[in-house]
Amino acid sequence: MSEQTTKPNQHARPAEQSADDLLKESLKRCSPETIKAALAFRQSGDVSLVPTVVLGIIERFLEPEVVDTLKDGDDSVKFMEDLGMDSLTMFEAIMMVEESLGVSIKNEELWDLRTVGDLKAFIAAKLSGVEVDAKAKSYPIEQIAAVMPQQEPFLFLQAAEIDGPKAKGTYKISGKEAFLAGHFKNNPVFPASIMLEALGQLGVFHFLSTDEAALESVGDSIFFTGADGVRCSRVCKPGDTLELSVELKRRRDPMVVYSGKITVGGEKAATAEEITLIVAPAEETPAKA
Repeated sequence: MSEQTTKPNQHARPAEQSADDLLKESLKRCSPETIKAALAFRQSGDVSLVPTVVLGIIERFLEPEVVDTLKDGDDSVKFMEDLGMDSLTMFEAIMMVEESLGVSIKNEELWDLRTVGDLKAFIAAKLSGVEVDAKAKSYPIEQIAAVMPQQEPFLFLQAAEIDGPKAKGTYKISGKEAFLAGHFKNNPVFPASIMLEALGQLGVFHFLSTDEAALESVGDSIFFTGADGVRCSRVCKPGDTLELSVELKRRRDPMVVYSGKITVGGEKAATAEEITLIVAPAEETPAKA
């Protein structure tokens, strides 16, 4: 009788060791410090270990040339813009964080985690049972392209964030844009007209992303009809990242009006007092005879 009751206890330790071994195998390409912190967290649940685990897992997915950006940076370091992580890599890293810390992150929550600080705070809140505050909704290029009528090579919006009537976005000038070859000869300058187009596209994305009915009914029938109070203050060249922002000023169907601004590294590059879009209903498909 006593021999039977001791058998579960005899097997408990090997099972625990097996779980630790699985975790070590999952984190085998991470640093020893990361593995040690993850194992310690499994035993203690100490949330102070979370930053070490999270940062170590992120580092495992980075290219060598940006590892120092993560190590030397603070919580404002951005996954995509600063560390060069694409959405697929982000998914892989988050899955490893989930497995290591025993948390679950929904896909729609993942899009809102743009910085190292976002991820650390989110995980800590999840582990402590605190409800995560609602924040601006972030969108990667894949979601933007799925919504926008404009497509590459004429899509000048690589990431976006929507917060009520406001939207922010980014576009990095690669230098490979075809029109730069002739604008200008031996001196590539990003055209002011395209900067204005980028602001208009951010307005289109905001409109389509905040009006569910529009996304289904408008289709590709939304057009840029005017801009007032436009000023350009800075020459933008390859390597610059355009930091775009628009705010809804008024809407009276079929017109939507935004104000817009572009900065580069904190310097004002362009402003537009009004950007006007006109929204036309998508043409109905003719009835079949």
